[in-house]
Amino acid sequence: MAAAQVISKKMVRTTMESLDRIDRDILALLHAEGRLTGAEIGRRVGLSQPAASARIQRLEKKGVITGYRAVIDPAALGLNIHAVIRLRTTHAQLSRALDLASRIPEVASTLRVTGEDCLIFDVHCPQAGRLEEVVDALARYGPVTTSLVLRAYPPRSLTDATATTS
Repeated sequence: MAAAQVISKKMVRTTMESLDRIDRDILALLHAEGRLTGAEIGRRVGLSQPAASARIQRLEKKGVITGYRAVIDPAALGLNIHAVIRLRTTHAQLSRALDLASRIPEVASTLRVTGEDCLIFDVHCPQAGRLEEVVDALARYGPVTTSLVLRAYPPRSLTDATATTS
């Protein structure tokens, strides 16, 4: 698991204020279709390919674009059970729980949260028996609550949220 980036409020404000409508349009396009060429992005936002590519490089250098990745359907890999596991633990157990989660291949993502629970795990398992093993392993560090996911909706682009903060 990669270390979390620490960004100051001033740095975030400066980056958000420096995004114009074309930058937000480029980000929305890349969020929806990450394999678009610079020429196609330029065509869709009204820029030349070199101008669009320069904007994309600037967004990468500023840390607004942090990477490109394939989106994989877990069910296509035989991981048909999708669950969210919430763990309430102590501060003393937190690092051990995080270490364990990083070694469980079915844990797709981990969030540290405020409130009664401390950690939320997004889990994909091939069958109920394996989900039970994952739940039992995490429960060594405190009470868990498990919810089955009935449907996951596509993530939304945050580019429109930046428009309201400018």
